[in-house]
Formats: sequence, structure tokens, C-alpha cells
Amino acid sequence: MLQVAANPVEAFLDYLTVECGLSINTLQAYQHDLKRFAAFARVEEGEDWERVRPEQVVEFLMAEKAPPRNLAVASVSRALVAIRVFYRFLSAEGLVKRDITEHLESPRLWQHLPEVLNHKAVDRLLAAPDPALDRWPLRDKAILEMLYATGARASEVADLLADSVNRQVGYARCIGKGRKERIVPVGRKALEALGAYLEKERPLLDRRKDPHLFLTHSGRRMGRETLWRLIKKYVLRSGVSPRASPHTLRHSFATHLLEGGADLRVVQEMLGHVDIGTTQLYTHVDPSRLKAIHRKYHPRA
Repeated sequence: MLQVAANPVEAFLDYLTVECGLSINTLQAYQHDLKRFAAFARVEEGEDWERVRPEQVVEFLMAEKAPPRNLAVASVSRALVAIRVFYRFLSAEGLVKRDITEHLESPRLWQHLPEVLNHKAVDRLLAAPDPALDRWPLRDKAILEMLYATGARASEVADLLADSVNRQVGYARCIGKGRKERIVPVGRKALEALGAYLEKERPLLDRRKDPHLFLTHSGRRMGRETLWRLIKKYVLRSGVSPRASPHTLRHSFATHLLEGGADLRVVQEMLGHVDIGTTQLYTHVDPSRLKAIHRKYHPRA
């Protein structure tokens, strides 16, 4: 049993860091979710979490999804995961008599299909960087191409090192959630864009000898937030859906592969999904794929 700090949330986060090796982004998200839940349930620092009732968890999740918060289903589900794992920790440490989340179900009924760009919209977005308008158009083009070519998360692309991409063989080494490594193929167009950036712009940006692949104008690693703002700029310029984000390119990557007949397990591996059920969501995005499956297998199609 761990030596539990006066603040159970801090002890929990220490446990996740030391024992589970979760990423800093996940830890920060869990910390934020638990802080909001503590405020909602009116649990002060160091107070007994025993008195929280299961219905308060449900009420909290509903409040997070409703106005004015309007959180996406993925964010609400993550909050539930944070609370669940926290209560399992409290139960294991003897800080509560029972796990109040044991019988709570994930809010799958709330789940909506991810937004996906069609091929023409992706082409417009990837062509948006303009030498006449942008300071580092080759870098920005390479970032867009890599997001779509690999289906990697924004944080994974930001974390790529200069030697993470093997341009001769055509693959990228991505570090995903839980520091798990996966190898993802990189297509010709993305490699060409990356080559142009490495040849013409990255040497000018590399003032600090930073090992990361994509650098800011000051020569530092490009953070996830900076990358997100960069993509939003090109989303607005290209005229694609204003709700599009780096994650939209990840959704589009998966959907377009499945449209082309890629095996679901292979797409799961490239996305770094632990649960194939997460990947299966993309099989419901493309109506033409559903119609083709229906025609092929339904006896009266």
C-alpha cells in the first residue's frame, strides 16, 4: 500500500505518474476533471470522499455536457474515467469502503460520429500554406501532411524528433498514450513535403540545436497548443468546416483508409487504439461503406 498524502488527489496523481507512467497531458486532464468534480460535489482538499453519492457523479457528467459547458462526449467520457480510476485507487488504499463508480456505465448513448473531411476538403486544407502569406510555409505544409499521412495526434506530431521519420523506408515512429511506441507508414506526398522543409526551412529554425522535428520561429519545439492554432488558421483560410481541428485530420485518415478497404485491425494499430471498439466508430462514418456491406451480406439487398 502506498503512503497516502493528506490530499488524496495528489496521492492519486503521484501513483499515476510513478506506477502507471501516464503522459503529462493525461495527468493534467485527470487533475482538471477531479478538481471540477470536487467543486461540484463540494469536497474540500483532504476531505473524506466517502460521502459522495453515485448519483452525484451522474449529475456532474450531465452538467458538464449541458450548457454552458457543452463538453464533447469524449471529454465527458474522460471525466468519468478519471473519477472511476480515482475511486478504484481510493478503494485499494482503504480511503473509501466501496467504489461508488462500480456500476456506472459509460455515456455511449451520447456518442456522436466524428467529423470527417472529404478528399477534396483535405486537399484544400493541405494546400493552404502560401509562401506569399506565411513565414514558414514549408514547415506548415509538412505538419499538415504528416497529420493526415499518419493519423497521429497533435501532441504526437509535436513530439516527433528529427530522426523519428525514416524517409528512405517511409515510416514514422510515434510515441502515443502511456509512452507506447508504434510505427506508422508515411506516404510519398508527406515525405516530399517533409524533405522540402528539412532542406530549406528547418536549418534556419534550428538555432538551439533542438532535436524535435518541428520548430517554432525561436528554434524551440512546437507545442501542441501552437500546432493547434496553426491548423485552425489554415482551416479558416481553406474554407473547410470551421469546426475542423488536428483531430479532424486523424478522423479523416482513419475513415479514408477504411473507405479504401483497409483492415480494421491495421487501422487500429496505426491509430494506437487499445480498444478496437474505438476504431469501429469510423466504420459508421461513411454511408457508402455501410451500403456496400449491406448489399454484400444482406440476403434481400
